[in-house]
Amino acid sequence: MRLGYFSMPLHPLGRTWRETLTEDREAVILADRLGFHDAFIGEHLTDRHENITSSLLFLATLISDTEQIRLATGTTNLSHQHPVLVAAHSAMFDHLAGGRFILGVSPGALPSDAEVLGILAEDRNQIFAEAIDVITAIWESEPPYGIDLPGNRFAVTTESTMDLELGVGVLPKPLQVPRPEIVGTVVAPYSKGVVAMGQRDFHPLSANFLLGQWVATHWPNYVQGKEAAGASADVADWRIARTIFVADDPKVAESYGRADVGSPYRFYYSQMLTKMRKIGRLGLFKSDRDQPDDEITLDYVLDRLVITGTPESVAEQILAFRAETGDFGELVYAGLDWVEPRLARRSMELMAQKVMPAVNAAIGTR
Repeated sequence: MRLGYFSMPLHPLGRTWRETLTEDREAVILADRLGFHDAFIGEHLTDRHENITSSLLFLATLISDTEQIRLATGTTNLSHQHPVLVAAHSAMFDHLAGGRFILGVSPGALPSDAEVLGILAEDRNQIFAEAIDVITAIWESEPPYGIDLPGNRFAVTTESTMDLELGVGVLPKPLQVPRPEIVGTVVAPYSKGVVAMGQRDFHPLSANFLLGQWVATHWPNYVQGKEAAGASADVADWRIARTIFVADDPKVAESYGRADVGSPYRFYYSQMLTKMRKIGRLGLFKSDRDQPDDEITLDYVLDRLVITGTPESVAEQILAFRAETGDFGELVYAGLDWVEPRLARRSMELMAQKVMPAVNAAIGTR
């Protein structure tokens, strides 16, 4: 099982933007040095707490400061820009990064982002579906392209202006052939979008704020999609994100990871719980769809979604989680605000150096 990193950086107010951006960079640089396989970075335009506005721009600052970690948008919100821009900028990034690029994609879920862009009333899932078809078509075709898919708003051509002798009218292709890995975040139980991912050979990343019983519903749908395309599903392609804190001392683990009022994990899930309650998606946290809303308290969520403890305890909890979901290829560690930088760094060190070796040793004997 690989170890990955994911951050939709959620910082408390009162810290400067420069300070939090620096901290978020330090986390990815540390992940690289610890041997994490990849780092997914989220983006929002209008959230003061999640203040990376362009994951690709942020990741570009890390290319020269990292060596082996694959740099992934987590995600590029495809409803926010023309797919030609996504295809061209991603191709350039892939060359700059020496082929270490992963394109993570989603429609863009934050309503205030959609409103500020004037697309609040539009079907962003439909825009997403149309955009991804165009991006892959650009990478698969040659100028003048002539991409005009049925019902797709994004027609792409350079027919009237192309001059191959001058080198104009030609969109760039990525370094990786035939294209970079494409990963989609899965945030709903029984997601039908996972079926489409399997059909298109995109890879799923199950969100860290879903209970294990709902995460387990993703794999059968991915298998269904792969089989529909005449291919076999490989568990190595399934990533699952979890919110984890590891400490040498079990009391510190419980305090910083869950109980203390200043815990970044408590702050993160307080924000998530408030957002999901506001938009009517508390079902993500429920163990039963008929469970009353008033049972979904902050402590209820923390108890079920934060894995915390010593390395031995965390390894046991991950193996118990894997028993619930089935096998998967990568555990993606969710990065939060570094309230206590020493503890945050130590948690990542223990995760890479103690927890994952123990998990993989146990998997190898089962």
